[in-house]
Amino acid sequence: MAKRLSDKDIELLNEPQIACVATVGGEGAVQLTPVWVDTDGEAVVINTAKGRVKHKNLVANPNISVLVVDRADLYRWLSVSGRAELVEEGADEHIDRLAHKYLGVDSYPQRTPGEVRVIVRVVPERRLGQ
Repeated sequence: MAKRLSDKDIELLNEPQIACVATVGGEGAVQLTPVWVDTDGEAVVINTAKGRVKHKNLVANPNISVLVVDRADLYRWLSVSGRAELVEEGADEHIDRLAHKYLGVDSYPQRTPGEVRVIVRVVPERRLGQ
């Protein structure tokens, strides 16, 4: 059953904090990646590209965990686990919004030709925070 993000969770996710995302690889090994993070008010939202390890892992096994720790206050944090929903529609615009949030630029500068962006939504099934 989905858990609701609190107003404080949403506030943290709207800040330019770095998150650590955990996915499960083919042999059961956990893969950790630092990522930009966002929210749509219901889910934790990140962005990746097709073909990256995160994406491959999530296609094979949609279980995912996201940890955000406030850089200014290490006792302010949020951990969300659930199943990833992968959405291509709007993913290019989303990575541009993240680039603005984190870099202050209008367009994601590390886009590569032919890259297909993917939004990863994580609706919380488990939520811990402080």
